[in-house]
Amino acid sequence: MATYSGPDDLSGTEFIETNFAGSVFREVDLSGVRIRGALLNGANLDGVIDGLRVNGVEVAPLVEAELDRLHPERTRLRPSTPDGTRIAWETVEAFWAPTMARAGSMPEQDVHRSVDGEWSFVKTLRHLVMVTDLWFGQAVLGRDRPYHPLGLPAAYITNGADLGMDLAAEPSLAEVAAVRAARVAEVREFLATATQEDLDRVREPEVPSSWPSPAPRAASACLRVIFNEEWAHHSFAVRDLDTMGDPKSTI
Repeated sequence: MATYSGPDDLSGTEFIETNFAGSVFREVDLSGVRIRGALLNGANLDGVIDGLRVNGVEVAPLVEAELDRLHPERTRLRPSTPDGTRIAWETVEAFWAPTMARAGSMPEQDVHRSVDGEWSFVKTLRHLVMVTDLWFGQAVLGRDRPYHPLGLPAAYITNGADLGMDLAAEPSLAEVAAVRAARVAEVREFLATATQEDLDRVREPEVPSSWPSPAPRAASACLRVIFNEEWAHHSFAVRDLDTMGDPKSTI
């Protein structure tokens, strides 16, 4: 497959009678895109979906309702009380536990493999370390530069190296799992005694970064970002581990 990656801004471009069959769009901004008379047979769309309409029907609420039906644990990840927040984190730890055990039983090279160009299992864990450092260490606790060197930012966070992350690192699963376990335990310890006042407390980000944009945020909102990231990346990780275990897979 040919790959195009460049700085060109194609916003506002009109594509007419263009064949995109089999193409892959990764980390692209499709906000406000209008598609007319398209063939989307067998298409697979994954991302932040809000306000998307298909044949006049807004689909995001339908997708969210179906995801909740298929994965009822998701409904516990939208807490509004301290007890609910503790249950949410227990839920996160519960769905990750068997997956970590599964990955730990695999050959080391497999947990570093990419499936369909996505992050490997190890890189997924590294990203969640960074998510916790940003949305908990920085946004909730107000720490100055809380980033672990093994954390891995998303592509749109362009100053990861400036914040102390080693983007070229190639750590083992055991090394990343140890850092990850420490972050998980720290969130658990915070939530064990968190009060409603703690959750409602609003902070301004103290560390300049390319994401998130500076804005007042309650601790509860920051924690919900973490819960969402945990569920989404766990889903991606399980999907890719399943693919590696599928004898019909061609990866």
